[in-house]
Amino acid sequence: MFYVKEIFKSLQGEGYFSGRKAIFVRFSGCNLWNGQADQRSNSVCSFCDTDFVGTDGQNGGIYSLEQLIKKIKILWGNQDYDKRFLVFTGGEPTLQLTERLVNSVKKEGFFVALETNGTINSEIKYDWVCVSPKSMKNWRLQKGDEVKVIFPQNNLDLNLIKQMDFNFFFLQPMDGSKRQVNIWNTINYCKSHKPWFPSFQIHKTLMIS
Repeated sequence: MFYVKEIFKSLQGEGYFSGRKAIFVRFSGCNLWNGQADQRSNSVCSFCDTDFVGTDGQNGGIYSLEQLIKKIKILWGNQDYDKRFLVFTGGEPTLQLTERLVNSVKKEGFFVALETNGTINSEIKYDWVCVSPKSMKNWRLQKGDEVKVIFPQNNLDLNLIKQMDFNFFFLQPMDGSKRQVNIWNTINYCKSHKPWFPSFQIHKTLMIS
């Protein structure tokens, strides 16, 4: 069974596929923070802006494999079969994802993208892997298609990361009280440090999920 916080159709708001229509499956649970407010300050990702606790979100619930595939297909609809795009995210999706689920949705024509914190070195074959690390210490999956770093972070070495086996390197300004400052610092850093490229959360600007 899969514990899912929410499933929804929207536009990818960040990274390489920014602006592309997608189905998002957000799995419940994370191995870096339990999602409880009183524990936030003790977590390595205290800046996390995602609600991944429980199964009470849009289309959330406890799904069998067959039920989850059916829900994904229904939400996508019958149009644009050749452009089916699915994003598994969290929380930390690799805590629950199985090879059978990934292969099953691929057979339904979906391009399958993974968004992970990289702490689990999965051998499952995805079509696209985006790693968003939170610490060098517990980072295991150090290769993929894109790496997306929330900026600034004291726990990460950008010079070391850019030598890793990724095709695209994104810096995303951290939200919070210093968001505007972080945006400009991100832009300025990327201007002078190749191969880093800025990534902005356009879904927040557009006020969509």
